[in-house]
Amino acid sequence: MAVILYGLMEEPLVAPSLLSADFSDMLAALAKIQAADVDWIHFDVMDGRFVPNLTFGAKMIADIKPRTRLPLDVHLMTVEPEAIAPAFAAAGADYITFHLEATVHAHRLAKSIREMGVKPGIAIVPSTPALLLSEILPFVDLVLVMTVDPGFGGQPLIPSCLDKCAFLAARRKEMGLNFLISVDGGINRETIPKAARAGADVLVMGSAFFGASDPAKAMRDAKASYKAARP
Repeated sequence: MAVILYGLMEEPLVAPSLLSADFSDMLAALAKIQAADVDWIHFDVMDGRFVPNLTFGAKMIADIKPRTRLPLDVHLMTVEPEAIAPAFAAAGADYITFHLEATVHAHRLAKSIREMGVKPGIAIVPSTPALLLSEILPFVDLVLVMTVDPGFGGQPLIPSCLDKCAFLAARRKEMGLNFLISVDGGINRETIPKAARAGADVLVMGSAFFGASDPAKAMRDAKASYKAARP
């Protein structure tokens, strides 16, 4: 990467993704999250159409909301996100992120999500240039850069996707904005320093969290790795 940039914070926000949890024992997954030094909980909502997988609906968020004080970060990997965003807002989502590729009227949806009392986010898949986000950036609180092709956990990070983080970090500074940059896919101790230098603020971690023998230590190591990458 030609230009080294850094995120808004010296320490990242870490969000374990429930996609990598044992769906038959969500209470145990939540206990692991609560015992670790994490900041958010990430929910990958998949409809089997926008991505080739199915996960869960708004009831998952509604059931977990009373059991945690952590912000709930909902990522809609669905077609027509405007049709289901209200249900997730009502369920207790703190952030609702939808895909630029999934809706025509992104500004309208971002405004609608904010009017529901939820922070709006926008996401892009690896094949979408970050330049296409330029018009929506002033209207969102979060930009999610998918660093793998979405749909399944455990994939290796696509290195070129981090160039998008650097682009977005530069645009954020130029435009005087303060949206967070999130990365999702192949985020682990080896790739975190690169994500940190590229300007990522939020690290979505799935298998690197739930697959760790000691998830709490994995989170401490992740944050240490991030901070060590900064000057």
